[in-house]
Amino acid sequence: MSELISTKPYMIRAIHEWCVDNHLTPHLLVAVNPQTRVPVAFVKEGEIVLNLNYSATKDLHIDNEAIVFSARFSGVSQNLYVPMNAVKGIFARENGQGMFFEVNTSDVSANKNSVNPSKVESSTAATVTAKKKPTLTIVK
Repeated sequence: MSELISTKPYMIRAIHEWCVDNHLTPHLLVAVNPQTRVPVAFVKEGEIVLNLNYSATKDLHIDNEAIVFSARFSGVSQNLYVPMNAVKGIFARENGQGMFFEVNTSDVSANKNSVNPSKVESSTAATVTAKKKPTLTIVK
């Protein structure tokens, strides 16, 4: 029997749709790892919170492997890539309701050697992520 597909991407798509349908702002909590492509200037303690509202993103695509979109940071458009193994949660900014996930650190270390260094966040932040418990920051 083949291995089952993870339910995580399906849950992320469902919570995203629920937020949009209820006029809430979907936010994605990401543990930055070597596979993620996000603006490192906005990474705090190895994590970043991204607004996934359609008005804040361009070409948003959520598939079973990753979340890909473009967004503006300090007026500069950037292409973002968030693999599913880096997603810690998706929630509504207004009320905090959503779903949070365990991030498997073995997924990060298994692919470390095959990553382009120009896309990697500093190893210091990756070390901080591995040692500290995850925290949730209220975004207003």
